[in-house]
This record gives sequence, C-alpha cells and structure tokens, in this order.
Amino acid sequence: MKIGLLKVGRVTDELHDKYGEYPPMFPDLLSPADPTAEFQNYYVLNGERPGSPEACDGWVISGSANGVYDDAPWIAWLRGFLQEARRLHRPMVGICFGHQILAEALGGTAELSTKGWGVGVHRYEVKARPSWMADAPAELALHAMHRDQVTAIPEDATLLASSPFCPYAMLAYGDPEMPCAISVQPHPEFERSFAEDLVQLRTDDGKIPAPIGEPALATYGTPVDNAPFARWIMRYFRLRMDAQAAA
Repeated sequence: MKIGLLKVGRVTDELHDKYGEYPPMFPDLLSPADPTAEFQNYYVLNGERPGSPEACDGWVISGSANGVYDDAPWIAWLRGFLQEARRLHRPMVGICFGHQILAEALGGTAELSTKGWGVGVHRYEVKARPSWMADAPAELALHAMHRDQVTAIPEDATLLASSPFCPYAMLAYGDPEMPCAISVQPHPEFERSFAEDLVQLRTDDGKIPAPIGEPALATYGTPVDNAPFARWIMRYFRLRMDAQAAA
C-alpha cells in the first residue's frame, strides 16, 4: 500500500531545526499501525504535484497556514485533484486544512470561524462508529490548532465526532462503512512537544492571544488518542484497498 502525502503547509522556521517537516510526522504516526505501508511525499507548495490520483493507492492532505478561501493557484489545483480522486475511487484522509478542503471540494463550506483560535488538547464526542473505528471510545482527545472551521457539510457526509467549539470535527464522505474520504479538524500527527512549542511560540509572538494560549498550554500532558486514530486511518485505507482489489 502506497500512501501519497500532500504537503500543503510548512513547519514554522523557529521550529524547523528541532522537528523537521510535516511528512515525517505522518509516517511516524501511521507506520506503527501498518508497518507494510509505503509513503511518497509531494511538497505541493514547492511545485511537486502527482500527475494523477492513481499515482498512489491513497492520499493524506496535511495542515496549512492557508485557508480554503485563499486564491493561491495550488488551492484550486488541490480542490480539482481531490474531486478527481473521488471519481477514481482513491481513498483520502484530510487533517486540519485537509479536513476543510475535502469538505469544501466535496460540497460543503469552510471559513474563518467567529469563535477564534482553537488550540490545546480538545475533547470531541464520538457521534458514529463505522466498522473501521468500532473500538472508538465515547470521547476523543486530540491536539487542536486552527481558526478556520467546516461550517456546512456535504449532503452525503456523516458526522463522526463533534465538540461545542468545533461541531464538524470529524467526517466521513459517502457510505460511512466504505467512505470515499475521511477528515478530521484536530491533529493526530502532532506529538505533545511540537504542539506545545508551537502554541508557546504563537502566544509569545502575539498571534494567539494570551487569554487563549495560556490556558491551552496548561492542557498539554493530557493523554491524547493519536494511536487509536492512526489505527482507524490505516484500517480505512486497507478496507478500501481490499475492496478495490476484489472489484
């Protein structure tokens, strides 16, 4: 199984030397759940673009500092790529910006939220449990880092997890037992140290207001559900791969 990683964001310069780039975060998250998986990086912001969704068996779309409403040419390209991937039955997983652009590309809406920043460890109520995440607990804890949110979901989307701050936190598109895509607003690929350093940096430089950043910093150390989420992602990919092989 070959998973394409569409990198559409950059680790901030101040943290780059310590943490590297986004793509290693995803293999670090997903490989323990399926050591046989292979990963291909595409640095979309550097002009690297797969020729077709068929270049890989499935796709992961990373977070980004951009919003889906920005007019950057790569955003229009990515929107079309995701729509084509659905047509070609290539499974997709979107994280943060990836969640927002998948929802938007498949018929929903994402925008700058009037609620402001969501940072720190957030909790999400599980609303549905398709077979590939049947072992999900009643509530998930994950690292949040966003201002934009999905505000309207496609007609065929199923809500999988929600919170008062982020009502559409996790979605499945199409049949939830065999979705064409899944997406999540928080960051299961973030480890505590990176998430904490990023919030500390953005609070210190004023990008995150101190009344938001300082309480968020106090949440770090709370256990998060990164490993279960990785299992669900890889179960989902394997489910789709097996179904395609049997077709």
